[in-house]
Amino acid sequence: MIESVAGKAAVSALATHIVRWIANLGRAGDYRKEQSRQCLERVILAVRKTAVYCRSLDQGKPVSHDKEAEIAIEWTQLALELERLKLDKLAKKCRVSGWYWEDQGRFDEEFLRKAQVSFNHIETLASRLLKSIG
Repeated sequence: MIESVAGKAAVSALATHIVRWIANLGRAGDYRKEQSRQCLERVILAVRKTAVYCRSLDQGKPVSHDKEAEIAIEWTQLALELERLKLDKLAKKCRVSGWYWEDQGRFDEEFLRKAQVSFNHIETLASRLLKSIG
């Protein structure tokens, strides 16, 4: 029961955020739209890059601190750019992802689940925002 209510609340908050963002984007110029489009595409690419690295770890490849640093920096850069573009919900997810890859012991599983920072959650939100630009 609580999960279904929390799920509905999260969907409602996401829908409200997207509607507000689209209204603001409609008032923005073509340059701002293009910046948003490029940043959202880079978020989707970061999901892919990170997923490939995770798959390599699952297959027994050694941990690469250099690769993890690169991933942490990429997610943090995306968060900063998304904040400038006022895409705050997605920016927060990217910031948490950056922190996670900086130090994987920083958050427990419960926090990460509630933050909805799975590859699927992040890509879905980025894709929805990207489609709304047109």
